Amino acid sequence: MSMTKIGPKHQVTIPKDVFDQLELQVGEYVEIQAKGTVITIVPAKVIPKDQAWFYTPEWQAKEREADQDIARGKVSGPFASAKDLIDHLEKKRPRKKR
Repeated sequence: MSMTKIGPKHQVTIPKDVFDQLELQVGEYVEIQAKGTVITIVPAKVIPKDQAWFYTPEWQAKEREADQDIARGKVSGPFASAKDLIDHLEKKRPRKKR
């Protein structure tokens, strides 16, 4: 178990062995949680608000689906032009029955 001392401005230094074990980097954030008399420090990643959509469960499900399609080779292209891409998509579109 590693120990550290609380400094005069309430600062706590994370011991090097723990810092290295968790692969922390200087400047990263940690979340401090208190439950009863126990303090827990958890590494945290700060996500800018304008990028939070990417981490929604719905978006992550679609990311996994895309990764699976790529792994199966279920991809098209590259295309030489936007017209070639549009032509390709038109061929894949289901035709309406008359």
